[in-house]
Formats: sequence, C-alpha cells, structure tokens
Amino acid sequence: MRSRSLPILALVLLVATACSSARVVNEWRNPEYAAPEFRRIMVVGVSKQPSIRRKFEDAFVARLKQDGMDAVPSYLYIAEDGPVAEARLQEDPFGFYPWYTAAWVGYYEPPRVYERDVYISETSLYDLRKNRLVWSGTVKTDAPGNIDKAIKQYVKTIVKALERDGVLAGA
Repeated sequence: MRSRSLPILALVLLVATACSSARVVNEWRNPEYAAPEFRRIMVVGVSKQPSIRRKFEDAFVARLKQDGMDAVPSYLYIAEDGPVAEARLQEDPFGFYPWYTAAWVGYYEPPRVYERDVYISETSLYDLRKNRLVWSGTVKTDAPGNIDKAIKQYVKTIVKALERDGVLAGA
C-alpha cells in the first residue's frame, strides 16, 4: 500500500472488556472541528491480549464498512502485540505515533477473573492530517459475558455516538 493511501484517522480502545452492555457516559467533541470527511479509518485496539485486539479491530472495521466507510484494522500495519517502539512506527509514514503512544499511557490489562460489575473504557477519534483529537468518549460497561457479543455491542454504541454527534456520516 502506498503512503498516500494510508489511514488518516485512528480509533483507539483503551481497555477491551468482556461485558455485554455498553453506554457512553461522557463524551467530548472538538468544537473547532467542522464536519470532517474521513477518506480512510484505521482502527487501533489497545490490549495485551492479541485475540481481543484483533476481534475488536475486525468488528469495528466490519461495522464501519457496513456504513459505507473505508476502514482497516491496525494489525495489518502494526503486527506487534503490546506497546510498539517509536522507531518501529516511524519506519513507515503513518504519522500517528503521538496518538498511538498516548493510548498506552495509564493503560492496564484487567485481570482474567472479574470481581467488579462495572468497567470503564475510552475511545478516541483523531484526524491525523490536522493532528488533532476530534472526539473522545468514556464508555461504562457491566454484566460480564460473551466477548464477541460484548465487542459488537461496544462497537455499535461508539459508532452510534459518533454518527449522532456528526463526527462520522451514517449510511
């Protein structure tokens, strides 16, 4: 793939959780940012568990494509699991290293045995051409359950919020 066709946007999931319900409890939209039209979206899932990262990225890409958007999972470009060194990311002309590393700041991997009923995660949307944060939302999830269903619900919740706020155009 040539560098000019690389993604201009990244969606970042800070904590992948195995929960069956999701709702946006806090969100922010950049007031200076007028109706962007993204050509391509790169979905970046942040998790030390490769299977969760890939499932999340695949589900998010499928949902965005369902709405007619061009989207790609980051694991096609960043195959490494866990945080990636700046030198590695600068080998290719992605231009999103500052946003990628910010997703790992304060990151923690939840334990495999969940004792809490509530999980908090964050999704952020960046325009890499203008080098700015466009939208950020905090999602509250509870009732642990099937990870595949949880990811689909999470993706549906985020895409619905992005479309409602006029950040992404719906189908």
